[in-house]
Formats: sequence, C-alpha cells, structure tokens
Amino acid sequence: MSSLYDLFREHPHISTDTRRIEPGSIFFALHGANFDGNRFVAEALDKGAAAAVADHPEALGAASGDSRVRLVGDTLEALQELARTHRRMLGIPILAISGSSGKTTTKELVSRVLAERYTVYATHGNLNNHIGVPLTLLSMTPATTFGVVEMGASACGELSRLCAIAEPDYGLLTNIGRAHLEGFGGPEGVRRGKGEVFDFLAAHGGTAFVREDDPTLREMAAERPGLRAAYYTASIAEGFESRLEGDYNRFNIAAAVAVGRCFGIDDAAIRRAVLSYEPDNYRSQRIETPRNTVIADCYNANPLSMRAAVENLLREPLGNRSRRVLILGDMLELGAWSKREHAAIVELAAQHPDTQTLLVGGEFARALAGRAVQPQNILLCTTRDELLGRMEAAPVEDALVLVKGSRGIGLEKALEKL
Repeated sequence: MSSLYDLFREHPHISTDTRRIEPGSIFFALHGANFDGNRFVAEALDKGAAAAVADHPEALGAASGDSRVRLVGDTLEALQELARTHRRMLGIPILAISGSSGKTTTKELVSRVLAERYTVYATHGNLNNHIGVPLTLLSMTPATTFGVVEMGASACGELSRLCAIAEPDYGLLTNIGRAHLEGFGGPEGVRRGKGEVFDFLAAHGGTAFVREDDPTLREMAAERPGLRAAYYTASIAEGFESRLEGDYNRFNIAAAVAVGRCFGIDDAAIRRAVLSYEPDNYRSQRIETPRNTVIADCYNANPLSMRAAVENLLREPLGNRSRRVLILGDMLELGAWSKREHAAIVELAAQHPDTQTLLVGGEFARALAGRAVQPQNILLCTTRDELLGRMEAAPVEDALVLVKGSRGIGLEKALEKL
C-alpha cells in the first residue's frame, strides 16, 4: 500500500468512470455484477489517466503489460485501504453522520457551520456508501482541517465497514426510523445497524452527539458505557432561522448548533451559516410557480420522513393558495412491513377530506385495496406516467402541494406540471 500511496501523492485525484476521466488521475477499475472496469483501463489511459489500478489482468486487453497499470488483489479493497491510509496521514478530525433520514441536510448544515472556523471538506452529493466514502476521504487535501462524512447503510455491517475506513473521531445519528427495513431485517435491525457508529466511537474513544430528547438515541448511547456523549436537545434550534421547509428540520438545525458550539463557534456565526444553506435537489425545497406553491421533498422517503412531511403540510397555513394537495409515491425497500406502513399513510391522508391526495405506485395500491371503504379525497395512480397523464388532463392549480416519495418513483417529473 505504501507504493500505491506514493503514487496517489504524485497524482492526488481518483477516477472510477471513463466517461468522466480527470486528466492526470488514477483510474480504479471497480467491478460489480453487471460491469467490469478492468475492460476500460486502456480507454482510461487513452483519455489522460496517469495510472490505473486493476485486478483482472485477463480483461485488460490493450492495456496488458502497460507499466502504468498497478495490479492488486481487489480494486475496491485497495481503494478503501488507500482512503484509510490517506485519512491517517491527514490526521484531521472526522465527523461521521448517519441516520434513517435527514443525513444529507444535516451534513450540509453542519459543514457550513464548521466552515466558519475550519477548512471543511464534506461528502459531495450522496457519495455515502462503500465507494463514496473512500472517494470522499481521498478528495480531502493537506489544506483540509475538518472532514464531514455522510454514511448511508441498508443492512447491518455496512456502517461498521465504513467507520473502519473513515475512522471518525465524532459521530451523529439524526434518528432511527423505519427505513431499509428489508435489508436490516426489521426495526430492531435498523437500531442495531445504525448503532454501529456508536459502537466504533465507543471502542476508539470517540464522541457522539446525541439528541437527548429522542428516547431511542438516548437509550442507544446509554447502552454503550464506554461512549463519550455530547447531549443536546431540539430546543437549541429555537431562534435560528433557515430556508428549510418543515418543522421537522429543527432537529437537523439543532444538530448543527450542537456541533458548532462544541467546536467554539459563536451563535452569530452559526446563525449566519444555517441561514446560508439553500436547499436543492428536491430536499425540503420550496418552489413558487405561477400556479402553485410546491414543497419538493422527493429525493427519498421512508415512513418517518413521509409522516413528518405530510403532517407538516397539513399544519401549514395556505397563504395565498386555496387548497392543499398531497402527491405521494411509494416508500421502497420496506419488505414485509411495506403494506402496513403504506396503509398508515393512507389512513393519515383519509383523516383530512379537504386535502386532495394523489398516491403513486403499487405499494400504495396494495394498501388501498385492503380498505373496506375507499376515501373520497384519495386518487390512485399505479405508475408515475399515469400520474403525469392525470395531471395533464386535470391540472393542479392554486394549491399548496407536497411532492414526496422514494427516489425510485421519480416524482421529480411531476414538478414540471405544477
């Protein structure tokens, strides 16, 4: 690994996709069930990569025997080990952020707050998995003085693996909810899997930021006697204005305030940083159109975030609009718990007959089929295209609209018709 790290120090940029090769970078030939990056090593070198790391010499083709190719046992493991080596060489504090929902928003808020004092590098976009975390770490430079790493997981063991790569000094769990139930094997699996961040911190002398008024998080911290915990409550978010939609975002703001205060950033700077965050990419994003006021929160969804978003819209004043409309897509990866969780959202919508609800997807269809009486305010579209056709025939106008669903449903297309 020392020779590979020496190569990285000479060429400190990593590429994993020949469609976006950065000249002078090191190309890692990653592979999976349906692709093999080894087959594109020659192309990567032709496009300007300074070197390539490969693990299937028989697939190299024209690059076979090229001195710029480094052969390793497994390219993914080599990438992860390189990232861990780089993280250790940097020697900077790393904060890991995970949870069932709100990870990316919290990461954006926290990184802006810390940037008031530090040179921060934070996870870009949603690079939060076994490939994204190493790429995040390898994007940090000697000028970086604080790293904020978002970590996603859909099964037990994944966060343990990510922590072993990033070796965080600090950690923060936003919440524990019913997300990725299929992969985690149920609610208790989610609790156990997300708790792997606390496990790592407890074993390595790290500190966890724990929201004390969340019973689950408080109990999880108490279950690990060796864990150093910095407790805070959601109330510390009071007085901090933001551009985020939804009262539930006060939890994310509180986390940023807690981290900022821990690292000596005064409230005026925290307030400035929180207000500077402009939500985008369909996360708690308010969009004013000539016809409607739209809350676009359709980057992803699970039962916790779905209920919070729906309840928030039902409470929000109409302002200059005349009605409320919910456009809700399936919550994916819930496994055996899917019908029950979708039925709970249907029941919540049915309790508000003055609010029109458009449900999208097969999971909501199954939940509706289980009701003896179909709510008059709820319309079902089994596919996104059916929804778009309905909106074309009967446009939504003069409404306060929530658009919420899992990324796989693709409800961002509905925004074009609002």
